[in-house]
Amino acid sequence: MLRWRRVLRALEPLRRGPRRLLSTAAPVRAVPEVGKVYLETYGCQMNVNDTEIAWAILQKNGYARTKHLDEADVVLLVTCSVREKAEQAIWNRLQHLKALKARRQQARLPLRIGILGCMAERLKEEILHKEKLVDIVAGPDAYRDLPRLLAVAESGQQAANVLLSLDETYADILPVQTSAGGTTAFVSIMRGCDNMCSYCIVPFTRGRERSRPIASILQEVRMLSDQGVKEVTLLGQNVNSYRDMSEVQFQSAAAPVLSRGFSTVYKAKPGGLRFAHLLDQVSRIDPEMRIRFTSPHPKDFPDEVLQLIQERHNICKQLHLPAQSGSTRVLEAMRRGYTREAYLELVHHVRESIPGVSLSSDFIAGFCGETEEDHQQTVSLMREVRYNVGFLFAYSMRQKTRAYHRLHDDVPADVKKRRLEELIAVFREEAVRANEAMVGQLQLVLVEGPSKRSASELCGRNDGNIKVIFPDAETEDAVDCRAPVRAQPGDYVLVKVTSASSQTLKGVALCRTTLSCSAARH
Repeated sequence: MLRWRRVLRALEPLRRGPRRLLSTAAPVRAVPEVGKVYLETYGCQMNVNDTEIAWAILQKNGYARTKHLDEADVVLLVTCSVREKAEQAIWNRLQHLKALKARRQQARLPLRIGILGCMAERLKEEILHKEKLVDIVAGPDAYRDLPRLLAVAESGQQAANVLLSLDETYADILPVQTSAGGTTAFVSIMRGCDNMCSYCIVPFTRGRERSRPIASILQEVRMLSDQGVKEVTLLGQNVNSYRDMSEVQFQSAAAPVLSRGFSTVYKAKPGGLRFAHLLDQVSRIDPEMRIRFTSPHPKDFPDEVLQLIQERHNICKQLHLPAQSGSTRVLEAMRRGYTREAYLELVHHVRESIPGVSLSSDFIAGFCGETEEDHQQTVSLMREVRYNVGFLFAYSMRQKTRAYHRLHDDVPADVKKRRLEELIAVFREEAVRANEAMVGQLQLVLVEGPSKRSASELCGRNDGNIKVIFPDAETEDAVDCRAPVRAQPGDYVLVKVTSASSQTLKGVALCRTTLSCSAARH
């Protein structure tokens, strides 16, 4: 009787209104009291955070987690839909899982498989129809519904909830952090995107922008600080357009000024507590905790944000400025809201405001109508800016986007491939130059753990988010001045850089220190 009561509770509608459910009329069996769930994450850091949210919900409902696929009662894939290659990886994985599910059925040990996230939102019921082995489909705003969906799937039915929400931020759910070593963590501050860039599927898979109340963000960051986490990355599809409208007193504020020369496809949104205030409050919680944020849009960098980054020793001097193209003509077709000239003016302003800032960017090779001249303008932009980190991809047209309906994917695949290879080569060449400028300098490194290539070396990241590798040897403790120590994950170490590549710095550790002490020395 107790087991049936649990099933009935799981089947009650959960908080967010009506759900879309696909099922037959088969009777519902009892859900096992304890089920083991195996989670796989694909794509961006928002999906990593979504995995933590989904697991927090399932854990609260009695599930255990396993790292071993063969032990699982439920397999959930948290998916990405931004490019065709990302979706193909999921289809390939499902083929591997098909054989496992067949073996489990023969042994009368059923395995339930679920597709979560952006691919679930984009393809919806098509996944259930195409792959009969998939039992549940849940979009990014439906994770609260997972216990109910799994209860339905336990009866042998397929179930889906792909409703997008105008207000879901999971503000009341503290994610179960899964980052290795507990040194770093990701905190979601907003979801969705209103920019409607012509190539981008995100507004259709993640919905409209909505921001999490600042109180819940600060509560989570304080909790992470108490747990000893040393670096928090604030997450959002358009993280620096954060706008908290949860309190009446927040609603009378004026809209911030956009970066000079930038525009939006939507009207200015008055009211709301903005990103600069959030960044200020988060950075005050723990002077020994580094703060980063991603992924921003270049339009949302008012001077107060840049000034705050420059002033606070624990806000990393590293900005992601996604350009996408160096051609004004292509940027217009992409609906990015700026020209090449406006972007370069922002870069110069950022470097004047934050001396020594590390810059990263995104670029798309072979967008609709891109000519060889357009491509060369992107090459020249990359050379002029000289990024430390880059994320480069060939264009992949996505259904529902403006480009799909209005433009032609007319750059041949072999041309896209060649242009992408050229961009990668140019990026590496310039990144080597940018990183070599740090040879001989001292870099404060947050230790993450052993190097993947050598157990005798440690690996961490500097303020600019560049990987730094150095020998695991005894070093001085600049704070305690006692016997030599070996650095551990979560320690700050001052490293003298001896060599550099396009992606990595190498050096020798001089001493263990603290974030505050290091800042005081400069």
